[in-house]
Amino acid sequence: MIPLMKVLMPPADTLMPALEKILYCGMIAEGEAVYAFERAFAEKFGHREALALNSGTAALHLAMLLCGVKRGSEVITTSMTAEPTNTTILQLGARPVFADVDPATGNLDPESVESLVSEATAAICVVHYAGYPADIVSLRAVADRHGVALIEDCAHALGATVGGRPIGEFGDAAIFSLQAIKHMTTVDGGMLVARDPALIEEARRLRWFGLSKGVPRTEVDIARAGFKYNMHNVAATIGLLQLDGIDAVIARHQENGRFFDRELSQVAGITPSPVAAGCDPSYWLYTLCADNPDDLIRRLEEAGVSASKLHRPNHLHSVFAPYRRPLPALEAFYNALVHIPCGWWVEAEQRQQIVDAIRRG
Repeated sequence: MIPLMKVLMPPADTLMPALEKILYCGMIAEGEAVYAFERAFAEKFGHREALALNSGTAALHLAMLLCGVKRGSEVITTSMTAEPTNTTILQLGARPVFADVDPATGNLDPESVESLVSEATAAICVVHYAGYPADIVSLRAVADRHGVALIEDCAHALGATVGGRPIGEFGDAAIFSLQAIKHMTTVDGGMLVARDPALIEEARRLRWFGLSKGVPRTEVDIARAGFKYNMHNVAATIGLLQLDGIDAVIARHQENGRFFDRELSQVAGITPSPVAAGCDPSYWLYTLCADNPDDLIRRLEEAGVSASKLHRPNHLHSVFAPYRRPLPALEAFYNALVHIPCGWWVEAEQRQQIVDAIRRG
């Protein structure tokens, strides 16, 4: 089977010596490897500063906390995402308010978002679903009009751009996931970026119980209770090596995605997810809307290609039952949704195999 997603690791002849060196250097917790990884990540993806965490979920928790989300707050969000986007809101004692989506992309609809802003709204959380940028310029304008924070969940969208600007540079805060099956991985991990350097400085303390690093433990003072969210040097060492080849990896996702855009645009019964003008997706997964998605998934599996809807809309989970509301565009999108493999592991011959299987109907 051509897998829908696959774990990427650096070549063993470079990874294993680097891991051996860090494992036996005497400093495997948070240290210089983490800080070097943060600097390299920020430079590579066009951010002023980045903070490494032990998961993308930890990064999102800190982003929301530092953007003013608290008990009783409302966060306007999407149900079309992985569950941690919204379980994080519940963990803060806040309420998720599910906005509807663009039925062609699954990304948040700015008009639906604006219609849901209330006095209790603390933030808008936007997911760039499957690596396709949301209408982030319009969402930024909504947030500014109403004086609420905009948080970008870029877990799917590493390397995507809008108008030449990197994803993650539009929100008050943004997070990236380095979980196992993302564009790049540190086995697990996440990155936090923010407009205001003071947010990063506060997050740096909160990731380590509220303590400041570099100050003797007998002299440091905790002013705000924090968490155990720091990345360690072993994960950061993997991340540094991943960065060496990440341009080629993302380029391969994009090359495959554009191939599918061309080859599948005229196939009856399916509609590729559109790419807005000025947007450059990173195509974590390739997204189709199909007249008969179950038949298409079965046909692809018979041809040796993994395909699925991947996520369940979050509002269908019992834990989110109190927050359910009509989402007709999301329902239409999800009912038609099919994801197909698009990543660095899909060779030219395999992507043609995928197209041929779809064309056969």
